[in-house]
Amino acid sequence: QVHLVESGGGLVQAGGSLRLSCAASGRTFSSHSMGWFRQAPGKEREFVAAICWSGMTYYADSVKGRFTISRDNAKYTVYLQMNSLKPEDTAVFYCAASRVTMATIERAADKNRYDYWGQGTQVTVSS
Repeated sequence: QVHLVESGGGLVQAGGSLRLSCAASGRTFSSHSMGWFRQAPGKEREFVAAICWSGMTYYADSVKGRFTISRDNAKYTVYLQMNSLKPEDTAVFYCAASRVTMATIERAADKNRYDYWGQGTQVTVSS
């Protein structure tokens, strides 16, 4: 069982950067795949990035080259470094954990395959 708490959201200008953190509890943290999703008002929750226990990463095309997901098992934390932020990145960002390794981008992007979710953190990018 994993409990997730996101932090690091805020208001930034277009072109700026933010680093989101997701603190995880549980002895099985290192064996879980971790993902970031986001949800804008009136839209469905969409995949942003994921990282498996092996370190393999996956990114949505919309953020590839701008966002970087990483994890620090010693600190039980997963991060999302967001650079070159755009107004269309504005959303509530959620951290999620899956019991299984994501073998494909399609599986990593499927929110139904994640078992645990954080409460979300607001990211607002102004123009």
